[in-house]
Amino acid sequence: MAKHPSRIDLLELDIDLRLADLWREAADISEWNLDVVAAFLRAAYGKGYCDALTEEAPGSLCHDHGYRVPARRQAASSSSS
Repeated sequence: MAKHPSRIDLLELDIDLRLADLWREAADISEWNLDVVAAFLRAAYGKGYCDALTEEAPGSLCHDHGYRVPARRQAASSSSS
């Protein structure tokens, strides 16, 4: 890590810590192929999604690293025909 890490470096480190279990599993894979990579991408996405839903303060990951907290999307309205 650099002497003065950038906010991207710090964000990467924070995310790596959140994905520590996946990194441990990745170390045990001896033969990588597209299916294995796809499974890890899905697992990482799912982990991030679950983390975002369970944050005590929504948006804290963005806020803590100096990024704008995105606005929530409007729920799609359903219309009856």
